[in-house]
Amino acid sequence: MRLYPPVHVDTMACLNDDVLPDGTGIKKNWFVTYHTYAMGRMESIWGSDCVEFKPERWFDEEGGVFRTESPFRYPVFHAGARMCLGKEMAYIQMKSIVAAAMERFEIDAVDKDTCPEQHMSLTLRIKGGLPVRVRPRECVMSTA
Repeated sequence: MRLYPPVHVDTMACLNDDVLPDGTGIKKNWFVTYHTYAMGRMESIWGSDCVEFKPERWFDEEGGVFRTESPFRYPVFHAGARMCLGKEMAYIQMKSIVAAAMERFEIDAVDKDTCPEQHMSLTLRIKGGLPVRVRPRECVMSTA
């Protein structure tokens, strides 16, 4: 979701004059937009390997335990007072669907070397979908 966030851009309207944390002044009725798609690819935020899919990025160094990231650095579900109310349910749904599918099937992207083209809309979608090959997993029976 860091590289392909569902909501790739978000805009807020300023109700009163305000100052951003970096000192930038914004006026009443101005719009502020942040681009989560671009933020997920920024070397200044994610390091020199920012465009690589590396699941280990999300685990601590000691025991491979999942570590949460600041929602201001990883704003896929927004941050602060406007945090997505469905975030926890979305994580539960993602984990259960992925676990059920991965247990039963091997899923491979057809063209792993090509970056998919996006279809810009309110939510970010892959133009034409993502072609994958799906094969049933070989069952490994335990003799215990």
